[in-house]
Amino acid sequence: MTESSRSAKSTTRKAAKKGDVGKTFQGFTDEERAAMKEYLQEKKAAARRGRGADKADAESEVLAKIAEMQQPDRAMAERLHAIVKASAPTLAPRLWYGMPAYARDGKVVCFFQSAQKFKTRYATLGFMHEANLDEGAMWPTAFALTELTAAEEARIGALVKKAVSRGRSNPMP
Repeated sequence: MTESSRSAKSTTRKAAKKGDVGKTFQGFTDEERAAMKEYLQEKKAAARRGRGADKADAESEVLAKIAEMQQPDRAMAERLHAIVKASAPTLAPRLWYGMPAYARDGKVVCFFQSAQKFKTRYATLGFMHEANLDEGAMWPTAFALTELTAAEEARIGALVKKAVSRGRSNPMP
């Protein structure tokens, strides 16, 4: 490489860097920052309660968060709460990033995200890697919800039961 070509490349790199100076990094949205703050508050509250904390405290926090939601998400969250409790009574309700979630052994299995949470057009029922929904090499881990009919409620109940089942068809390495 000649001296002039090295110099030209160096100048180009510097120009590209200088061109980026005026641009601002967008980073996290206000909603994402708020969710992270909620998560930190949840961790602090859990630490204050201690390990032997009453499950009713965590459930009352989840119900309070659901009560803050706007319709129709509030109605869906209330129904989902009832479905999860009936389908998997071993799951413990808790808040997770400010969202109603349901955990086993302290690890979130599933959660409900209202449409308002991140200003999306639909609410979401999500499942974490702790959920036993493995099916072949690919399976869904989140579902968009616009309303809950009897058919969706039955499907959700079956998914939650499967999620807490102990056997895995594709065990993690």
